Amino acid sequence: MKQFFYLLAFIITIGCATANAQNYKTHKVKAGETIEEIAKLYNVTPFDIYSLNPDAKKGLKRNAVLIIPKSKISTSTPQATVTKELTGFKEYKVKRKETLYSISKKFDLEQEDIKKHNTFLYANNLRKGDRLKIPVYKRVLEVIEPEPTTQQYTVLPKEGKWRIAYKYDITVNELEALNPGMAEVLNPGDKINVPNIKQTEQKEVDNKYSYYEVLPKEGFYRLKLKLGLEQEELEALNPELKESGLKVGMVLKIPYSENMEAASQGLQEVNLGNTINTRDTKRIAIMLPFKLNKVDVDSVNDTKAQMRKDPFLKMSMDFYSGAIIALDSLERMGASLRVDVYDTKNLASEVSDILRDNDFEEVSAVIGPFMPNNVQKVASELKRYNVPIVSPITKNVTLTENVFQSRPSEDLLYDRIVTAVKQDQTIGQIIIIADNDHTKVSDNLKREFPAAPQVYSRKNKEGEEAYFILNDDILPKLKPGKNVIFLETLNPGLVSNVSSKLNAFNTKENQIVLVTTNMNSAFEDDEVSNYHLSNLQFQFATIAKTYNEDNANSFAKNYVNRFGVTPNKVAVRGFDITMDVILRVLNYEDLYESVNAAPLTAYVENKFAYKKKFMGGYYNSSVYLVKYQDLKIVEIEETPEPQE
Repeated sequence: MKQFFYLLAFIITIGCATANAQNYKTHKVKAGETIEEIAKLYNVTPFDIYSLNPDAKKGLKRNAVLIIPKSKISTSTPQATVTKELTGFKEYKVKRKETLYSISKKFDLEQEDIKKHNTFLYANNLRKGDRLKIPVYKRVLEVIEPEPTTQQYTVLPKEGKWRIAYKYDITVNELEALNPGMAEVLNPGDKINVPNIKQTEQKEVDNKYSYYEVLPKEGFYRLKLKLGLEQEELEALNPELKESGLKVGMVLKIPYSENMEAASQGLQEVNLGNTINTRDTKRIAIMLPFKLNKVDVDSVNDTKAQMRKDPFLKMSMDFYSGAIIALDSLERMGASLRVDVYDTKNLASEVSDILRDNDFEEVSAVIGPFMPNNVQKVASELKRYNVPIVSPITKNVTLTENVFQSRPSEDLLYDRIVTAVKQDQTIGQIIIIADNDHTKVSDNLKREFPAAPQVYSRKNKEGEEAYFILNDDILPKLKPGKNVIFLETLNPGLVSNVSSKLNAFNTKENQIVLVTTNMNSAFEDDEVSNYHLSNLQFQFATIAKTYNEDNANSFAKNYVNRFGVTPNKVAVRGFDITMDVILRVLNYEDLYESVNAAPLTAYVENKFAYKKKFMGGYYNSSVYLVKYQDLKIVEIEETPEPQE
């Protein structure tokens, strides 16, 4: 019966499309096509396609037929038109059996063109011997360039993505689709693409109100709980709701809220540890590749040897040790938890066995596994229960709808340091230094900073990379004032050579700041002087800051008391992720709701600001900007914009 109604609905839809053929097209989905690509092909938005094809939200299947609405935007191809310019007349005598139609075809004219200049034909039939004035036209080809589908928009002070999306009546995802690589937080003066609509068609953004983006699965009831607004109140502020209803990604005008303003302009850190909003028992699963089947627990030496030999075992033990401290802290806070720990043995078959032999329906979140293929397997199996899977370590996982990638991507690190340099109005000169293995990143930076000179490391007589520069490579390029030097390399010798020279050139007249888009072990090598890096205020973006041991740190103290050693970065990450995931599910209905309600959380070394990928899962969009200062790595405090 369900299948019958589905087919009936499909037939009705096709019937409507046929009856209005001038307003719709059809598209057969090809393998690998995305909804964004199809929307771009037909100059419509993904939202337009979803409105006619609601099943497409569940995913596109090869050979599926989509109904495509007529574009609201002019096509991007030039339109050619031919105009006629009258240049004179010639006389023509009508022959036997000739008609107005045959004469018009003979001279490539419309019948109306002949009648207009021979007005007697309006009242009389054409006869043999009639003398006609035949107009002679000069044809002019006119090519009309269409209006572009987008226009540039300059971001105003205190203006975030939500406000701009509302102004142009699109979703935030659609705004991001128009601006690939757009920064998570917009800055005044940024140039972005927006739909090319007239100013009179733009929706007015009133600073007396706040703006809210509708999340997946949010109905009027959920919004009432979250925003405290009845459906009638929302419809009064957003009249289009009466016709369209709630749609994922649409931006609603709501009464002014400081929290919403902070979320739309930037990210406001939320401390979830102050309160716990539920005393219900929450179930958490932790999946790590301990490989305990290969560990001889009766022999300490053998266990240590195995940990040295197997990086997964060492990483799992370190991560879990940090998680234990987090669970201890949560217990003292009064959290009621059931935590199930599983050894995946880093085997897909073992993951399958765990999923088959255990009940995960009531689990609030799964932390792990480590490897991307195992994350994907768990996510796929538990999608039916809508259980979120938090990837703790891996950079690149497939972001299906219930996957949270807690480790920020490398692209975010690159964008963060580049954005920081762009925003610094005190810089007088930017220079890019790289070895010949990093010409690509050097050229990318050159595109970001067109005026910046590029310097490459020298080669030896055999033409091989020698990893050094000379004084003359850099000195003539320095300018009085602040000079920012990008250094892109994996070679500690070049880092030592460049930082040493820059340290010697660093004066009050020529202040030098060293930065990199890729902080790696070359900058931490024994060959590199930390004194030089500190003097150069060496700056970079990182997924985790280094906690200051001089400050009181309850985690580090508890860790030392429990395990007798100081925690490493993996242990700190285990603590931070476990605290964040569990505090989120304790304070909100689920992990998904916490994304909007708690836009930014921070712990010992890591912070989390999850953003939803269009038609996908969630990624951590928050990284740190840090610098060397007094032989320590400290976070760079960002100066807030002055309030009007």
